Amino acid sequence: MATAQDKLQNLARNYALAWSSGNPDYVASFFAPGGKITIYRSAPLVGQAAVAEVAKSFFTEFPDLDMTCDTMRKAGDHALFAWTLQGTHAETGNRVVIRGWEEWELDAELRIRAAHIWFDPDDHQRQIEGR
Repeated sequence: MATAQDKLQNLARNYALAWSSGNPDYVASFFAPGGKITIYRSAPLVGQAAVAEVAKSFFTEFPDLDMTCDTMRKAGDHALFAWTLQGTHAETGNRVVIRGWEEWELDAELRIRAAHIWFDPDDHQRQIEGR
């Protein structure tokens, strides 16, 4: 039987694989129905379809997107997923490497009820533009 730590590490690995898959529905499957995603300081987007659209936009912008899990922590029903995202920007051809994290609220099945995503948007844009 898998321990709680095993389940957490599997979640982290599989979520990073989903973001590296190019499949928006795979990413959305990690969210509970009605789950929401907030990127940096944007308005929350609600539901698996909205999450899939967010993923689709990232996959369009970075067709070779690769995400790795840097660390994962959990306390009660909250978790921190720290990641590194790499990819080649579709329009500029510039390589982008961004580090950030997601603060999650999880349900009993370890599906994401809410994800708050943090990264440096200025650095992200600078790399896209090749500055």
